[in-house]
Amino acid sequence: MTSESPAPPEAASRSDPGRSLRWAATLTAVVGIAFCILFFTSYLLMTGVPGADATDAEIFAYYNSGEQTAPVVVGLYVMPFAGMAFLWFIVSLRMWAAASVRSNSVLQSNLQLVSGIIFVALFFTGAAASSVLAVSVQFAHGPVDPGVARQFPVFGQSLILFFAMRMAAMFVFTTSGIGRSAGILPRWFALIGYAVGLLLLLSATFSPLLVLLFPSWVLVLSVILLRVARGISKDTRLPARAGFGVLSPLGTSGDRDRMS
Repeated sequence: MTSESPAPPEAASRSDPGRSLRWAATLTAVVGIAFCILFFTSYLLMTGVPGADATDAEIFAYYNSGEQTAPVVVGLYVMPFAGMAFLWFIVSLRMWAAASVRSNSVLQSNLQLVSGIIFVALFFTGAAASSVLAVSVQFAHGPVDPGVARQFPVFGQSLILFFAMRMAAMFVFTTSGIGRSAGILPRWFALIGYAVGLLLLLSATFSPLLVLLFPSWVLVLSVILLRVARGISKDTRLPARAGFGVLSPLGTSGDRDRMS
C-alpha cells in the first residue's frame, strides 16, 4: 500500500480560490447600511425618556404609562442587532482593505478593530443605563423614584457622548486612513472623515444630535463603498485563507515594517 503525499501549499491555494472580492465589498456596504438603519431606529425610539429637567409629575406620568415606555423597550431590543451589524461591518471592511493593499498598517488596522469594539460596548452600556428604569417598570413593576429617573438617563448619555463618541472618532480616523491607503475611499471623503473625527473627539456638547453624526458618516461611507463595489470585477478574488492581522503580534521584521 502506498500513501499519497499531501499537495503542496501552492496547489492547495490554486484549488481553493478565495471568495469574490466584489461579494465581500458588497457585503461590507450592505451591513454598514443595515447598521445605520438599526442604529437610527433604536436610538430615536429611546430618546423619549424624561431628562434631568423633568418634573416629578412628568416622570410619574411617563413611567406609569405603558404606551410611553414601550418604544424604549423596543429600541433596547433593536440595539443589539445594530451592534452585531457594526461588528460584521468592521470585519468585512478589514477583509476588503487587506485584499486591496500590498502592505497593510497593523497599527491602524488593530486600532480600528479595538475602537469599534469598545464603541459598541460603551453604547450598549449607555443605552442600558438610559432605559433601565423603563425596563424595570415594564417587566418587574418596579417603583418609580424621580431622583433615580433623572440620574440614569444622564449617566447613559454621558457614557455615549463623552466615551463612546471618542471611540467612534478613533474609528473614523483609522477607517479614513486605511480606506485612502487602500484606494477604496476618495480623497475628499477621507478629508471629511478627519473633520468628522475631530468634531467627535473635541466636541463638548451634551446634545443627542452629536450621536447621530457617526452613523450618518457610516451611511455615506457605505453608499460610497457600494458604488465602489459595483466597479470591482467579478473575477477578482480575496486571498485564500487570508489572515487579516487581528491583533497580530509584531514579532517579525515584516510586521514591524508594515507599521506606519
